[in-house]
Amino acid sequence: MSVETINPAGVYAPSHYSQVSVCRGSRTVYLSGQVSVDPSGALIGKDDFAAQAEQVYRNVGAALKGVGATFQDVAKLTVFVPGWTPDKMELLIAGAMRAAEDIGFDPLRPITLIGVAALSSPDHLIEVEAIAVLD
Repeated sequence: MSVETINPAGVYAPSHYSQVSVCRGSRTVYLSGQVSVDPSGALIGKDDFAAQAEQVYRNVGAALKGVGATFQDVAKLTVFVPGWTPDKMELLIAGAMRAAEDIGFDPLRPITLIGVAALSSPDHLIEVEAIAVLD
């Protein structure tokens, strides 16, 4: 495996993500931010944060698959949410876990969640970008 996730001694060890990725690959993959649209560009989950989170993670999985990668190759995820408030966390996790169960990915990647003023469309409630490392 080209990416090992750890919580080293001396830093907080959260249960729902890892603090560090150690990468040993020779090729990096940078995914642009994925929003909740299907392959035709139609919005999925209008006004439904959990449904959009699920679709976004499905899109990340499809983009990774397109270059021969999986979520196991992800070194870092960045999540952007307009108007973020902590009460949205449960919906974010619910949507991500539905996608994880269906397409099989380990959600314990290092991840940064950033509250933003807006995304490219007011209909987009979440955007996720990823960095992956391949051997």
